[in-house]
Amino acid sequence: MNSRILWPQANWSDLGLFERRKPKRRGATPLTAPSPEPRRYHPWGLVTLAAAGMFMAILVISGSNDADTTAENPVAANDVEAPQPTLEFVVVDAVAIPQPAPWHEETVREGDNLSLIFARAGFSERDVYEVSRTDGGRGLRKIFPGQTIAFRTGATGELDQVKHSESKLVWTVFSRKGNNFESRVTQRTTELRQESAILRIQSSLFLAGQRAGLSNRVIMGLADVFGGVIDFALDPRVGDTIELVYEAQWLDGEKYADGAIIAAAFTNRGTTFDAFRYTDSQGDMSYYNSEGVSMRKAFLKAPLDFTRVSSNFNPNRLHPIYKTKRPHRGTDYAAPRGTPVYAAGDGRIVEAGYTRANGNYVFIQHGESYKTHYLHLHKRKVKQGQRVTQGDIIGTVGSTGAATGPHLHYEFLVRGVHQNPRRVHKSLPKAKSLPESEMARFKSTVQAPLQQLASLYQDNRLALGQQSTGSTGGE
Repeated sequence: MNSRILWPQANWSDLGLFERRKPKRRGATPLTAPSPEPRRYHPWGLVTLAAAGMFMAILVISGSNDADTTAENPVAANDVEAPQPTLEFVVVDAVAIPQPAPWHEETVREGDNLSLIFARAGFSERDVYEVSRTDGGRGLRKIFPGQTIAFRTGATGELDQVKHSESKLVWTVFSRKGNNFESRVTQRTTELRQESAILRIQSSLFLAGQRAGLSNRVIMGLADVFGGVIDFALDPRVGDTIELVYEAQWLDGEKYADGAIIAAAFTNRGTTFDAFRYTDSQGDMSYYNSEGVSMRKAFLKAPLDFTRVSSNFNPNRLHPIYKTKRPHRGTDYAAPRGTPVYAAGDGRIVEAGYTRANGNYVFIQHGESYKTHYLHLHKRKVKQGQRVTQGDIIGTVGSTGAATGPHLHYEFLVRGVHQNPRRVHKSLPKAKSLPESEMARFKSTVQAPLQQLASLYQDNRLALGQQSTGSTGGE
């Protein structure tokens, strides 16, 4: 069946469509427009116009969902918006930024060396050589247990960086540059603050310090400061008190470590000994009492800390092993194995060795007149001919040789004659005092810590009085 599409009648000439224009001639533009030619229409133009009309009709019908509105306000052809171009989004993969490999950390163990540590981390002797030969590699040759060494690999798995952390304050980073390594040292500083503490001895200085929250460093510092006037093995008594002002190092808002003692007062058996840190005009630092007398005596009253006397000087003692009457020419200090033993005074190691009777031993010559002996050591820390300073560790307590248990046998000789180590100090030279030229400067320096100690002393006595009143009332 043939069907015919009936197009609406229209005056096509009025629309101005499909007009054939006469080509322009080259040359000057005429001043008057040429006469219009009769308009002619192409049949294909009519078809195109009809299709456009149908498209606009569809737009009018679908342009609104409200039939009433559409009927009242028909959409004109000029009001139809032209189709907008469609935006196409192309997803592009983000370029991945290579991230550095994580650090692999190794903690330095007892008996470790660089080769062992590098091997545990999976690296070769060649890597050890390349890193240690840098300017900062000297620090790697002096590693200690507890320090950390971290490793980071490169893209191909080769060693790229090494970080040696000596502490939270100092670390060195070794970074690969071509076939070599370069080192960079980072060192942080701490904030120094003053802190104070009050100690009440119930059994020992060490336990009193722990109860007060002090570190071993501060406790050992107290023993060192007062070691010339107090024998910590024999002198401390229950009820003794210590007032203390010391430095503390702070890092990132937290306490990092305890520092040096600034001032301290030790009341032992009713007698108070005070000590103040002072750096003289020559730059030498030491501790002096409030009168400017040095706390550093020629010899320590005891060459080790926190012990008990298991045997005194006795010329007629019965030997516990040989069961014969043999003079005991020294003092035996019982202490746990490994307890540090200190040089009682400045001097030179004249003998250091082992015998069946003495075990591991060390002999120190102090000038021409004095000599000290240290027997039954677990380990020797010094060698013959070595010079030592008072307080240096020369060995550790043991039970080697003719010994029944861990202890230090300590002897003191004056011009070759054995003396009682506990009494010989009374005949030794007195401690040196500051020269008169330093006294004014010293008094000015210690004025503030002296007042701090006095305030702590009053607080301590007040607290003790309140405790005494409270206990009495409780009973």
